[in-house]
Amino acid sequence: MKSFIYALISVAILSSCGKKEQADIIVYNAKVYTVNANFDTAQAFAIMDGKILAVGKSDEIRRQFEADESIDALGKTVYPGFIDAHAHFFGYGQSLQTADLRETKSWEEVIQRLTDFAKTHPDGWLIGNGWDQNDWADKAFPTNEQLTKLFPNRPVILNRIDGHAAIVNQKAFDDAGIKSEQKLVGGDMLTENGKLTGVLIDNAVGLVESKIPSPDAKLAEKILTDAQTNCFAAGLTTIDDCGLPFEAVDFIEKLQKDKKLKMRLYVMLSDAQKNYDYLFKRGAIKTDRLNVRSFKVYADGALGSRGASLLKPYTDMPNKSGFLLSDQKHFEEVAEKIASHNFQMCTHAIGDSANRVILKIYNNILKGKNDKRWRIEHAQVVNAKDFDLFGCASIVPSVQPTHATSDMYWARQRLGNERLKGAYAYKQLLKQNGWIPLGTDFPVENINPLLTFYAATVREDAKGYPKGGFQFENALTPEEALRGMTIWAAKANFEEHEKGSIEKGKFADFVILDNDILKSSPENILKTKVLKTYLNGEKVYEAK
Repeated sequence: MKSFIYALISVAILSSCGKKEQADIIVYNAKVYTVNANFDTAQAFAIMDGKILAVGKSDEIRRQFEADESIDALGKTVYPGFIDAHAHFFGYGQSLQTADLRETKSWEEVIQRLTDFAKTHPDGWLIGNGWDQNDWADKAFPTNEQLTKLFPNRPVILNRIDGHAAIVNQKAFDDAGIKSEQKLVGGDMLTENGKLTGVLIDNAVGLVESKIPSPDAKLAEKILTDAQTNCFAAGLTTIDDCGLPFEAVDFIEKLQKDKKLKMRLYVMLSDAQKNYDYLFKRGAIKTDRLNVRSFKVYADGALGSRGASLLKPYTDMPNKSGFLLSDQKHFEEVAEKIASHNFQMCTHAIGDSANRVILKIYNNILKGKNDKRWRIEHAQVVNAKDFDLFGCASIVPSVQPTHATSDMYWARQRLGNERLKGAYAYKQLLKQNGWIPLGTDFPVENINPLLTFYAATVREDAKGYPKGGFQFENALTPEEALRGMTIWAAKANFEEHEKGSIEKGKFADFVILDNDILKSSPENILKTKVLKTYLNGEKVYEAK
């Protein structure tokens, strides 16, 4: 009888040992960069209800779990879903509905592209985006005579690549009620022989832009879903949308609830009283796919259009130093207001003067080390005396590496040799807090996060210029760059405990590439393709 009982117990033990835990998905036969604290690699992980259950070796995970779906990665590399810490998601979607003027080589090419676009878009405002006079043989700003001649009865606005300048035709001036040069704070309307040229800088753009009708619900949905499609194809699973009105947040929230929009978004509301009133009354918004707890403020303009605020005049235009977009008192009042309601402040600052002003205001408010994670977006040109102001108050420099490789051809002309040393100084900025989030600023730059990785680590263009890298002393290591695109970007959003690495309990957001970018030669990084993108364990993109 005892033998029989022992036999039954043995069968029961063996039976229980053989029983596997249930998972929805198992990913195996991969090289998984977990991006955990130790930067461990693994071979497999299990997913349940959109979250990571366990991470380990392929044989261990497959022995421990059974799943409805198994994904054989075929030895390819798997990374946490890429996070763009600074972009314009809605703006990018809007740009997909307008004339693409990026990479034009002359004003004549701009006119040709616009004319072609107008044939298929015959009604309403004619809008284009992406021109950059620095890419042309004649690097002077264009004038609007041709626009006015070609489109006498249709308003035209063509935005410069950085979004801080535009050129408009006479019909746009007329519709905006602009008859002659107007004086305004934080903006400029360029003239030639006393006549408006059509070029508007920074706040002057808003005088015309405000007259463009807002998209209706159908177009707004298309704008967002078109942007989402392209971002998933690039391996992006979270986007920081830097500067939206609260109405756009309400619309995004509705689309997400209706399951028409899946992308995870970290939204900064624009610096406007209606947005402060909205969020202060409602409180921070936090769901699995939407996080609204910060405000985007603009200190100055862009370097390319000479709107960036510098401590000393531009080297190539000694009569200009740029300007702040509001007086200093405004930034001080906004910082006090945001701090008193315990929200995050994120301020665009390009020039060394703008960075100094905002850094000092932040330090006065934050008073030493803290975990408020107030951010300076771009931190593009920083005076040598001011770097320590980031670390003193735990201020987060949120940077976009492709700006360095886009601007390197002409930045020295704007800044001179000495000032350039403190520009695009990502390694110096990283040392301030020991971490740094990375983004693209798309649609100013390409949405591809692999270009972010390349620019951060190689600091050359696609043709290998300049040999040895642009100011290579400020390049990031491959590990630092990957962290900047994943866990550090998540940390900048207060989301490091739910995303940014492949670890137990976190969202199953991941991307499979056809190449190991951390071990690749520079040319192979640029050739790397996204094979699949997963959000919450759901496949949202697969390469054809």
